[in-house]
Amino acid sequence: MKNILHIISSPRGEASVSVQLGNTIAQRVTETFPGSTVTQLDLSVNPFPHIDGAYITALFTPPELATPEVKAALKRSDEAVVQLLESDILVIGLPLYNLGVSSTLKSWIDNVVRAGQTFRYKDGVPDGLAKGKKAYIAVASGSVFSEGPMAAFDYAVTYLTGVLNFIGITDINVVRAEGLAIPGLQARALEKAIEAIDIV
Repeated sequence: MKNILHIISSPRGEASVSVQLGNTIAQRVTETFPGSTVTQLDLSVNPFPHIDGAYITALFTPPELATPEVKAALKRSDEAVVQLLESDILVIGLPLYNLGVSSTLKSWIDNVVRAGQTFRYKDGVPDGLAKGKKAYIAVASGSVFSEGPMAAFDYAVTYLTGVLNFIGITDINVVRAEGLAIPGLQARALEKAIEAIDIV
């Protein structure tokens, strides 16, 4: 029995390939681990605010000096950190936008990667505090980034896996539906990605 957090970052709803792939992965996980629960966090419906001055000030305010305004500035971030830490498995939908992650996904990352909460520095070395979790990244891209001439531009997957590693999540499975804008590949891109899903 697993606690699954499915993060959706595409605004296209069920028409989104990353959403369809993420839904399939979450379903396969629940089939593998009966009794599991899935919590869906749709960042296109309920986005996190971008970092602003109030948030930064709140982060560096000692708890004993926290005003109601400071607590309010950190409320959603605090809730997101708890939600992340209580999960066993992450399923993250990752549509590639301009070679990177969507701004909504970046805002969620900025709200959960927090010193003393999901990472710390131990003897000057980063130490992730979200260890023991499994992550599946459901990638959707118009081009092929896993190999060939576009592989050098795969910043989105590289960034996301790097951030997850930084907070202690190192067991990561990347599932790609790629070539969605390329004739001859687009028709079977999602089907091939689903065939490649390996739940362990």
